[in-house]
Amino acid sequence: MPVYARILVPLEHSSYDAAILDHVRPLARLCGASLTLIHVADGWVARNIGQVPLRESEEMRKDREYLESVCASLEADGFECESVLACGDAAHEILSAAEREQCDLIAMATHGHRFLADVVYGSVAEAVRHRATIPVLLLRGRQTAAPTPTRGLDPIPVPPPV
Repeated sequence: MPVYARILVPLEHSSYDAAILDHVRPLARLCGASLTLIHVADGWVARNIGQVPLRESEEMRKDREYLESVCASLEADGFECESVLACGDAAHEILSAAEREQCDLIAMATHGHRFLADVVYGSVAEAVRHRATIPVLLLRGRQTAAPTPTRGLDPIPVPPPV
């Protein structure tokens, strides 16, 4: 069995993050691996920050806070963790971070789109999978009605079916 020392975990600041974090925790503990979390901001400011002198947007500030809170939660559970907030093309930024941070595994959740949705929306996971030079663990995420516990929000009540 491969032993991983440094695992890169791309997060998208959504309920899909819980699926990969739930899977990565025991794997990292088993291997004694450190975790590097990355979020690639994709709002208007993030996409244009290199072209115009803009300050960090509210969206990017919230993304940074989210990353730091997830990282702090992992550290409280005994993991060595750091976080990276990037801007630009998500697949490129994830692959660049994996190389720069000397990661030996990329573990990420997917949305489970089918062919047509991937053509329309693109697939960061597919681009990472095809271009990565290290192993990539892809886990189909689950969209939940309630936010992940690491976000510190109360669950959204869902009425029973009629």
